[in-house]
Parts: sequence; structure tokens; C-alpha cells
Amino acid sequence: MNILESLRNRYAVKKFDPTKYLPEAKLNIIKETFNLTPTSYGLQPLKMLVLRDKELQKKLVPYSYNQQMIGDASDLLVFCAIEKIDKAYIMEYFEREKAVRGTADEVVKPFRDFLISDFGGKTQEQIHNWAVNQIYIALGNLMTVCAAEEIDACPVEGFVPSEYDRVLKLNELGLKSVLIMPIGYRAEDDIFATFNKVRKPLENSVFEL
Repeated sequence: MNILESLRNRYAVKKFDPTKYLPEAKLNIIKETFNLTPTSYGLQPLKMLVLRDKELQKKLVPYSYNQQMIGDASDLLVFCAIEKIDKAYIMEYFEREKAVRGTADEVVKPFRDFLISDFGGKTQEQIHNWAVNQIYIALGNLMTVCAAEEIDACPVEGFVPSEYDRVLKLNELGLKSVLIMPIGYRAEDDIFATFNKVRKPLENSVFEL
């Protein structure tokens, strides 16, 4: 199946088979994909929780507007924004960059100083909104890989972040939940699997100059 066929086959699954679980190899692909996702400045101001605890998944259903797929999916991905992007965080990135690339300090110093100054002048709300944008990039990347790997998924904005943060103790880790995505395998009787995609004609969606 080529990538376009995979994308045509995917849909936002509304009912997962609770008896089917993703193998470790598939989960590792999901994790690696997340980590390889491009982000602004390469700073990766996001983390992804792979929730495999079924009791916790079911506990989160009421805070997901009672969407049962949250509890039935093989796993639940919780995309989180890192709240503290400060000088120490940026310095850590450049230490990592030096270890990987061996770039001389005088080469990276202007860019490093710019980032420290730029983020030092941002409000917490601005930093959070910037991190949220990076999370949507990761979500799109993961949805494409899920389609290619025949992993069913459903991106979800409909949940109560403050309750997720409380139940999962994300605040203690300096994180805030932004998006969630249950993953696994579709139930045979998920009626949404039978619906044709509704999209604009390509010429009304894409244009060239």
C-alpha cells in the first residue's frame, strides 16, 4: 500500500477493539517518530506520554466527555507542552548539539545568545502557544506514520486538560496536556469505517502561482 492509499484508508476511529494491542515494535515506531518530528529551532518543547495503564485510561474517560474509545484503545498518547523554556533549557540543547555535531562554540554563540534573549522576552502564554504549535506538527507527523503502519488512531481535542494534568500528575513534571490520541485497531463494527471521505476537489484545496 503506497502512502496515498494509506491516507485514504485512515479515518478518525470512533470505536477500538479492546482485545487487540499494539506490539512493541509498532509502539517503538510511534516513539521514534515523535522524537524525530521537526520543531522550531530544534528545541523540542514537547513531550509525549504513552499511557498503557488500562485503569488510568478508563479513569480518564469521564474527563474525555465520556468517549469510550479512550478506555478501549490499545494505548493513549498524551501530547504535552513543556512549560519552562528558559536559559538553562536552551543551554542544554546547545550542549547536546555540540556533543552530536562537534560545532565550535564561536559558531553557535550568536544563535544561542539570540534564543536566550528572545525567549527571555516572551511571556509564559507566548511560550505555551509556541509549544502548542509544535505539538500540532508532531500530531500530523504521527497520524501519517500511523496510517502507513496500519495503526488506527483518532486525534482528540475534546478533553479536560486540567483533569488530565491532575490525574496523570503532569504539573509535577512541568508539563501541560494539549492533545490526546488513542491508538490501536478499529473495531469491526465501527460504522465510521464505512463512510467515504468528504474532501474538497483538489483544485479547490491546492493552488499554484
